[in-house]
Amino acid sequence: MSLNKYVVLRHQSIIVPTIDNLGTLTRASSFALASEAVEITEAELTLKERSDLRRDPRVRAIAPPMPLKLVNPIEKKDVDPPSPASPAWGVQAVRATETPYDGTNITVAVLDTGIEPDHPAFGSIDLVQKNFTSEGENDTEGHGTHCAGTIFGHDVDGTRIGIARGVRRALIGKVLGEGAGSSATIAQAIQWAVNEGANVISMSLGIDFPGFVDLMVNTYQYDINLATSMALEAYRANINLFSELAQFVEAQGIFGDGTIIIAASGNESNRPDYEIAVAPPAAGTGVIAVGALEETDSGLKEAYFSNSQVDVSAPGVGIVSAKLGGGLTSMSGTSMATPHVAGVAALWAQRQRDLTGRVENRSLLAQLIASGTTVSLIPKIEEEDVGTGIVQAPLS
Repeated sequence: MSLNKYVVLRHQSIIVPTIDNLGTLTRASSFALASEAVEITEAELTLKERSDLRRDPRVRAIAPPMPLKLVNPIEKKDVDPPSPASPAWGVQAVRATETPYDGTNITVAVLDTGIEPDHPAFGSIDLVQKNFTSEGENDTEGHGTHCAGTIFGHDVDGTRIGIARGVRRALIGKVLGEGAGSSATIAQAIQWAVNEGANVISMSLGIDFPGFVDLMVNTYQYDINLATSMALEAYRANINLFSELAQFVEAQGIFGDGTIIIAASGNESNRPDYEIAVAPPAAGTGVIAVGALEETDSGLKEAYFSNSQVDVSAPGVGIVSAKLGGGLTSMSGTSMATPHVAGVAALWAQRQRDLTGRVENRSLLAQLIASGTTVSLIPKIEEEDVGTGIVQAPLS
């Protein structure tokens, strides 16, 4: 990793005029957004080059690429199909078993460790794979396969694991190899997903702040105070990067189909001892940050590991989904909560398309957040820990 390398997000010709006769308003024209309206590059920059870029009005963000990591599951264990077969508890908790919608005609992107395309959960689904790593394109870790199964997976051995089982086209971006990647890779993958027509983007990953500090101290021999300061500056710049990227995604949906971005809040908390705030990319403005819920005898509550300051919540403990190599496995984490929200978002997107003929990102984001409810949660739960509550599928 070079300390002089930066990610630059620069708007191109964002608004492209089209030939259109609008009568006497000679300076008026109609507009459409170009599919490549934003340029994301990663390059070595001198101090002068960075200064020059910051004065360029087209440049919206400059950030050093920070290491990203999986929001690693708190626990994993193989499970046998329940007898008699029944839907996974998370599928029922978000009321996906009661909705008339199934995600038909909605495209979902999963930016993770890839997917096992031959798993029975993904039969008949058009999987568009793109590899942003130096490894093979398929999943070798199991994380991406599990997350994808929760969003749109078909039943496995009679067990329903998928929320939006009618999804027929999924974009699978492998952005993490050996459990690590960078914020530059994620920015490029988001752009790819938008240009490929994703309506929902699901990301169960986060910036590795401690890893960045360790790199500065152990590899480059920086003093811990300087390393922490550099990491904080990079952290702030990356929040801005993802916020600006979310604005680009929103702008792309003004005249065409819209896209929303959903990301895991992180598993760094240890309640009741302490809580950690949501980390990028989920911390970016315009990105839906997801917290994890677990079952108790008194109702649902935030999982002890789930980070705070989230927008919505979803089941994230003991989540059964597709296992690498076939069959089922159980995992826990905000990584598992995020695909529940993405699946519910696909259902709301289908409803919106059925009613209006298109998916509009602002209203989809608003509908998804407004679907959250605290009715099934334990009393006196803090809003910053669960957001609006557990997301719910549209029932009509």
